[in-house]
Amino acid sequence: MTDLTRYQNPLEIQRVLNTARTVAIVGLSNNELRASYFVGFYLKRHGYRVVPVNPRATEILGETSYPSLLDVPEKVDVVNVFRAPDALPEIARDAVRIGAGALWCQFGVINEAGAATAEDGGVSVVMDRCIKIEHARYVGRMHWLGFNTHRITAVRSGLQ
Repeated sequence: MTDLTRYQNPLEIQRVLNTARTVAIVGLSNNELRASYFVGFYLKRHGYRVVPVNPRATEILGETSYPSLLDVPEKVDVVNVFRAPDALPEIARDAVRIGAGALWCQFGVINEAGAATAEDGGVSVVMDRCIKIEHARYVGRMHWLGFNTHRITAVRSGLQ
């Protein structure tokens, strides 16, 4: 079993979230019911530039979709991965090639070889964490149901 705690350092997670502006989401789906779509939508809504990377789509979330990271024509701060773990080593190599600042692997995307490739290339790694959940946790917008109610009170509506 892999010790993932080295890839889940709260200070590193906060640094990545607070310094990133552009997030390339590898495996972003154009299906609104998929987790990747919801995460992309959330990140856009919170001010990040989202770059879809999906060879089966030309546009997702109103943004041009690229077939691979190597095709993305702009600087990418974070490569967020929604792919099977065995795809991670190649994605990590591409993240190093494009000079990404961080490789963020969503829940279940665990691959030590991919993490080592990224780290050896100077790319920090967050693994087995959801970027949306971590953003909500550290920006203070996490509600017990997972969304912001915009209420600043401990009183529940209807119980006043």
